[in-house]
Amino acid sequence: MKSFSTRDYLAALIVIVIWGINFVVMKYGLQSFTPFQLGAARYFFAAFPLILFVAKPALPFKFVVLYGLFQGVGQFGFVFTALHVGMTAALASVLMQTQVFFTAIIGWAVMREQLSRQQQVGLVLAALAIVCFGMHFTDLAPTALASVTVLGFLLCLCGASLWAASNIVARKAQGANPDYSALNFVVWTSIIPIVPFVALSYVFDAPSSRGNWFSASLVSIGAAAFLGLLGSSLAYTLWTQLLKRHSANRVAPFSLGVPVVGLAAGMLLLAEQVSRWQWAGITFVIAALGVSFLPRSK
Repeated sequence: MKSFSTRDYLAALIVIVIWGINFVVMKYGLQSFTPFQLGAARYFFAAFPLILFVAKPALPFKFVVLYGLFQGVGQFGFVFTALHVGMTAALASVLMQTQVFFTAIIGWAVMREQLSRQQQVGLVLAALAIVCFGMHFTDLAPTALASVTVLGFLLCLCGASLWAASNIVARKAQGANPDYSALNFVVWTSIIPIVPFVALSYVFDAPSSRGNWFSASLVSIGAAAFLGLLGSSLAYTLWTQLLKRHSANRVAPFSLGVPVVGLAAGMLLLAEQVSRWQWAGITFVIAALGVSFLPRSK
C-alpha cells in the first residue's frame, strides 16, 4: 500500500483549510452580491482564463453538464441562498458534511450499492444530529435563534443532497474513463452554472440589485475569485488527485478537518455563536463521519 508523501499531506492540508474557510468567504461575497450573482461570479473565476488553456476532459459531455448543474447550480445555489436567508458559516461547514450520508443513500437507491454496517450506524448518528439541529429551533432565547432560520437550515441540507448527487455523477464519470484529468473536468464543468445563475438572478433578484455587477466591493469580488480559483479549481483538483493516488478510505478521513476549520473560522472571524443544541448536533455529525470512515477491520 502506497504511503502518504509529504506532498500528499500538504495537499490534504491545503484542501482542508480552503474548504474550511470557504463558508466565511461566502459571507463576504454576499455583502455585495445576491446568492445567484455570487454563484455566477464564482464559476466565472473558476472557468476563466483556465478554460482557454485546458482541453475538454476525455469524457461524454453529459457528465460535464450534469456535474455542473448538480454541484454548481444545485449545491452552491442552495448554500449561498441559505447563508443569505439565515445560516452561519460555522454551522454550514458542518451541515454540508452530511453529503457523505446523502451519497450513501442515493448510491443505494440509484446504483443498488449495499450499505455497510458502518454506514448504517453513521446514518443513525446523522439522523440524531438532524434531530438536535431541529431542537435548536425550540430554544426560546432570541440570541440562539437570530442567526439560523428553519429555511436556511433546510436549504443547507438541500445543498448537501445536491453535492451528493454530483458525487454519483463523478463516480459514473470515473467508470467511463478512470484516467480523465481532474483539472480539466473541474474547469469545464465550471462553465455550465454561469448562464443558469445569471438567468436565475434576472428572474428572481430585485431590479435594484442588477447593478451589483458593477458596484460590488473589492472584498466581495475577491471573495468570488477565492471561491472560484482556490475553492473550486485548486481544492477539487488536489482532492481528486489524492483519490487517484490513494484509496478513498485513506483520503476521506481528512475531510473531518473541514468542519473543525469551518467552526473555528466562523467563530473567530465572524464572531458567530453556536447554541447548545447545535453543539450536540455537531458532535453527532463528526461521530457519524468518524464511524463511516473507520477501516472495516476496526
